[in-house]
Amino acid sequence: MKALLMHPDRDFDPQQALPANEADLRQDLELETLFRAMADQDDFLLEVARKAILTGLHNDVETVLYRQEIMKDCLANPAAARQLYDLAVKAIEGRRQHYFGFGLGHYPGGVLHGSLSALKFFMGVLKEIRGVARANADRFASRGFANLFATLERELSDAYFERVHADLTELQFRHGVLESAELGGGNEGVNYVLRKPSGKGPGWIRRLLGMGPPGYTFRLHPRDEAGARALSELRDRGINLVANALGQSADHVQSFFVMLRTELAFYLGGVALHEKLARKGEPTCFPVPQPLGRRRQRARGLYDVCLTLSMEPKVVGNDCDADGKSLVLVTGANRGGKSTFLRAIGLAQLMMQSGLFVGAESFEAELCAGLFTHYKREEDKGMESGKLDEELVRMSAIADQVAPSSLVLFNESFAATNEREGSEIARQVVRALLETRIKVFFVTHQYDFAHGFYVRKADEVLSLRAERSEDGSRPFKLVEGEPLDTSYGGDLYREIFGDVPEDGDAAPPAKAPLRAAG
Repeated sequence: MKALLMHPDRDFDPQQALPANEADLRQDLELETLFRAMADQDDFLLEVARKAILTGLHNDVETVLYRQEIMKDCLANPAAARQLYDLAVKAIEGRRQHYFGFGLGHYPGGVLHGSLSALKFFMGVLKEIRGVARANADRFASRGFANLFATLERELSDAYFERVHADLTELQFRHGVLESAELGGGNEGVNYVLRKPSGKGPGWIRRLLGMGPPGYTFRLHPRDEAGARALSELRDRGINLVANALGQSADHVQSFFVMLRTELAFYLGGVALHEKLARKGEPTCFPVPQPLGRRRQRARGLYDVCLTLSMEPKVVGNDCDADGKSLVLVTGANRGGKSTFLRAIGLAQLMMQSGLFVGAESFEAELCAGLFTHYKREEDKGMESGKLDEELVRMSAIADQVAPSSLVLFNESFAATNEREGSEIARQVVRALLETRIKVFFVTHQYDFAHGFYVRKADEVLSLRAERSEDGSRPFKLVEGEPLDTSYGGDLYREIFGDVPEDGDAAPPAKAPLRAAG
C-alpha cells in the first residue's frame, strides 16, 4: 500500500541527491527563510521542505499539477490533513515502543513477540486512518487523496481486520508451538518446520479426565537452565521463518506510515507558509506551469516571499510579461527593487516546480531543467583571488552544469572590473547561454552591455527599469523601458552623506563603505 501524494505513480524519495549548486541557491535566494516558515520549528518538516523544493526541478507539468490539486485540498481541509499526519507519527513512534522495548529483537522469539505487538498497534492506527478518510472523503477533490482514500477503503475492509486479528491471535501460540523435525547425522535435529494445529483440542470432558491424544511428554526440572536453553533453541528454530515473515510484514506496514508522514509533511509545510502570508494580507496563487522550452513568463503582483516573511509591512509586487523572450534585463535606480525582483523570480520558479503556490496575484512560466544563480559576493578576506577571478570561477562551474532550457539569474555580475571589460565579459557569457536555449535574467548597471542587447536583440529581450520618483524616492516598481546610463547613485550618496557630488548622478567613490540593495 502506497500513499502516492507526491507522484501519481511512485513514492517520494527523500534520499535523492540535491542539485550541485544547492549552497548557492540557498544563499542567493535566502531559502532558509522559506524553509523555516514552512517548518514552524519542526525539524522534520524543514528537512522535507528543503528536499522537496530543491529537487522539484526534476518534475514535469503533470507532477506539478498533481501536487497543486493535493495542496489545494490541504489548504481547504487543514485539520483533516493534520490528523492524518499525526496518526502516521503516532504509528512510527509506537513501533519503537512496541518493538524495541523487548530487548530481544535479534532472537526469533523476540522478533515474533515484537512484531505481533507492533502489528496489533498498527491495525488500531490503520482503523483510525480509515475513519478519518471515511469522514472526509467527500471534502477532498484531488486525484491523490481520492486514490489514497479508495485504497484505504478497498484494502482495509472489516473482513481484513478480522482476518488479521485471527492470524495474530493464532501466532501468539498460547497453547505451545507444534513443530516437526527430522533426524540428521549424529541424531541431530534438522529440517524444523512449524505446524499448524489440526482442528480443535480435546473437549472439556476429555481434558478433565486427562484423556488427551496419544503422545510422549517430557518435563524439565525447574532448575535445569541448560535444558531450558536447549528447549528455547528448538522453539526458535521452528518459529524462525514465521518470525521473519511477521517482522517483514511489520516493516512493510511501517513503511506506509513513514511515507505518508513524509509526503504529508510537504503539504503541511505549505499550509503553514500560506497561513503566514495570509495573515499579512499577501496574495498567493497557483501558477500555470508550461512545458520546457515554451518561453512563457508572465506575472502580476510578483513579490519576494522571503522578504515579506522577514519584515512587518507588506512588500511591493511587480508585473512582468516576458512571453517569447529569452533575456530579461533589469536596470535602473539603486535600491529600486531590482535584486528583490530577481529573487522573487527564482523563488517563484522553485515553488512552482515543487507544486506549491507562489507569491503573486498570477504567475505563468515554463518549467526549467535547472536553476542557477550568479550573484556578486563580498571581497575575499583571505586575498587568495580577486573578485573578478572568483566570479569567473563560479561562472565556469555553472557552465559545467547548465543544460538547455535552464534558467540563470545574474545579479550585478562582472562588475568587479571597469565598465568596458565587464560589459564585454557579460555580453559573451549571455550570448553563449542564449545560443544554447537558456533563459537569462540579468540585473546590471553596465549600460554598454544592457543597451547593446536591447538594441540588437529587441525581439528576444525584455528590458525592465527600476523607477525613481521626482523627489528621489524609490517606489520599488519595475516598468518596461530602455536601459538608462545612470543608476542615480547621487540619490544614494545624498541619503548617506547629505552632500551631492558635483557630477550630480555620479556613483559614490569606489572605496566608500556602501552596499546597493538593488
